[in-house]
Amino acid sequence: MSTPTGPGVISGFDEAAIEAGRLLFAKECDFVWGAATLDQLPEATLTEVAFAGRSNVGKSSLVNALTGRKTLARTSNTPGRTQQLNFFNLGNRLMLVDMPGYGYAKESKEKVEAWNDMVRRYLKGRVTLRRALVLVDSRHGLKPSDQEIMTMLDQAAVPYVVVLTKADKVKPNALDAIRRATEGALKKHPAAFPGVHVTSSEKGVGIAELRASLTQLAALG
Repeated sequence: MSTPTGPGVISGFDEAAIEAGRLLFAKECDFVWGAATLDQLPEATLTEVAFAGRSNVGKSSLVNALTGRKTLARTSNTPGRTQQLNFFNLGNRLMLVDMPGYGYAKESKEKVEAWNDMVRRYLKGRVTLRRALVLVDSRHGLKPSDQEIMTMLDQAAVPYVVVLTKADKVKPNALDAIRRATEGALKKHPAAFPGVHVTSSEKGVGIAELRASLTQLAALG
């Protein structure tokens, strides 16, 4: 499956940008911290990129695909397994933050609300958080819970980009329709980038382009 192109798809990176992305994400990347509460957060030093999305959207799989590792971020068929903010140091250039999945209610209401409150306060108060990636399942498109965190990011003035995941699971016409609908919805969100990244962690679709985009962010410090 080739990388989708067209209006609304974030692409157009030249060979130098793609190579810079490959080199950065080939660097050592280590799990350095897990925070279950805000008072457990590590010192804010490196530029941070947060991965947000509904449970089972493929956040951990995307982290693994970007870094070329199979088990860096723990993946599971059980939704809601990531229950803390997990920090990964990429070559002392970027901190990748795998956030707890939202939209899954198997846990108690009190525990889910505690996670949500931690995420909300992290997004609003983390000075080194320069960008968030809001992952959306290509098979389903934006859900109310996605819109909720997008509004939260708007209010916190945290720039974010939507990343469509699992693109290999959708036929091209259906994928294009989801992409166009998502792009239209982004016009209502001031902190959102106007285009979307289309990815498949399993097939490698869009991974090089997303690496290039995040490498540009790392260069800004």
